[in-house]
Amino acid sequence: MIKKTIPLIAIFLLSIIQIGCSNRGKNESSASDEVGSSESKETYVLVHSAWLGAWQWGEVAKTLIENGHTVITPDLPGHGSDTTAPANITMEDYVNTLTDILDQQEQKVILVGHSFNGITVSRVTELRPEKVKSLVFLTAFLLPNGGSFFKAVAGVKNSKAVENFYLSDDKTYALVNENELQNAFAHDIPKEAFDGAKPYIVPETAAPLGYELEITDEHFGSVPKYYIECTEDRAIPIKVQRAMYEGNVDGVFSLNSSHTPNFSQAQNLANILLQIK
Repeated sequence: MIKKTIPLIAIFLLSIIQIGCSNRGKNESSASDEVGSSESKETYVLVHSAWLGAWQWGEVAKTLIENGHTVITPDLPGHGSDTTAPANITMEDYVNTLTDILDQQEQKVILVGHSFNGITVSRVTELRPEKVKSLVFLTAFLLPNGGSFFKAVAGVKNSKAVENFYLSDDKTYALVNENELQNAFAHDIPKEAFDGAKPYIVPETAAPLGYELEITDEHFGSVPKYYIECTEDRAIPIKVQRAMYEGNVDGVFSLNSSHTPNFSQAQNLANILLQIK
């Protein structure tokens, strides 16, 4: 069962990616190529990265659903089908979108945050620890109390995303140099697939990027955590990922992929998520 309609662009994009990447990544994941349906049926809440939307999860969600699980893929404010203006969005808006979803669930969920929204799902887990069975960071920001995106990227080297990041003149939204977008986030998918997705990449509202995370050992610390590292990531370099997760998670999985394995290695990524309970 899926709780969000996947836009047609996802179907178009993923069909191109599958053709271009069908022979890639066969042995690049610690996940096995075939994962059978588990006895317990999970609810996954998959939270997209900055600049993208729920549509990024299309092929991953498909595999999880085929294994009998429920998948919820929300658009955060200002992303995907949500047209809220960036200047009007705060981290509280992101968090409230997700806590509202969790409050509607009868069972605990496996909550997955990609990239920047590792910060968002951390705050959500702090507020609703009783609703989160496991928290998964997909090449995401796993920060301590008081951490923020701006603090985390200060001084980071060898990141094509950081090197090409800039704010709009009015400081209300953030962008990455268009000429470096694919190189920074998705160098391992065909150019035609990325070009097809570019019109759906939105400006990222700036206010949440400065939000300083509020978490405690009592609540956030009580939930099992897993990290999926992407060793070829040109946005969050692997050294930065490992510095964030070492000593802070219950398990680590590895993909030899860019920052967006949901496109280039969707099957391998889904197989990893199927292993997390």
